[in-house]
Amino acid sequence: MVISDRPRVALIAGPTASGKSALAVAIARAHDGVVINADSAQVYADLRILTARPSPEEEAQAPHVLFGHVDAADTSYSAARWASEARAAIETALGEGKLPILVGGTGLYLRTLIDGIAPIPDIDADIRATVRALPVAQAHAALALEDPHAAQRLSANDTTRVARALEVVRSTGRTLADWHAVPTGGIGDRIALGAGILLPDRDWLFDRIDARAAQMLDAGATDEVACLLARADLPPEAPIRRTIGVPEIAALLAGGADHTTTLDALRLVTRRYAKRQYTWFRNQPPAAWTRLSDSEQAQQFATMFQ
Repeated sequence: MVISDRPRVALIAGPTASGKSALAVAIARAHDGVVINADSAQVYADLRILTARPSPEEEAQAPHVLFGHVDAADTSYSAARWASEARAAIETALGEGKLPILVGGTGLYLRTLIDGIAPIPDIDADIRATVRALPVAQAHAALALEDPHAAQRLSANDTTRVARALEVVRSTGRTLADWHAVPTGGIGDRIALGAGILLPDRDWLFDRIDARAAQMLDAGATDEVACLLARADLPPEAPIRRTIGVPEIAALLAGGADHTTTLDALRLVTRRYAKRQYTWFRNQPPAAWTRLSDSEQAQQFATMFQ
């Protein structure tokens, strides 16, 4: 049981296909809760099936917020914006006497909400344009002179992160590491957080991933991606284009793969993603967050909110 004068907030995290949504709904039904999405792919409206967003039937069992509320053409959505929306959703739920239940597998989102984010000011537009126009090798070489720590930490081929580090130091005169040393806006010290991390047996998890991939294709994921890619207003840099399954199904639609090849590719990329999530959630969150390896432990975790 969570005992504190601070408002209670539940958190359920873990790799994809680990059963987070079902546990969140069960807790919401038992304890008058509101399910708040913390998955970076599930914020987008266009890919309900491919991103495994809760079904309408699941959403009908308990209030769900921050699911499918962002248009695919939006290229500005970020962890900071999600954290702001999540804080508002938590406050609304608490104001209504309900239990806020964060659920998702995006560690950056959760870390930003709980611990805060570096208050980096807006980047000068001209500096950003200049940096983003550089070949990645040239940008990394410049970074090695202007922020050696970041250059050593980042791959020389990581176009996005190298450009970000370089534009920050050029625009602000401070390195990313300097900014990250003083995060602001976190709510961790203002809530009583009951956090559970689902870390099931890996073979069980991979079997679920394989089965769900087949179900997604059978249920219309291909049509979803076709509609998404047909949008004339979808920018080439839109983050949703990089969603797991979109490049693989795009190859199918273009005639470069058949159904079997696409299914195999979807299973492979999802397994790889789950492995990265599994490693992150096993090692990075605080030790006080409860690790849950089976359904019995998950059921016991749910009782702490009584």
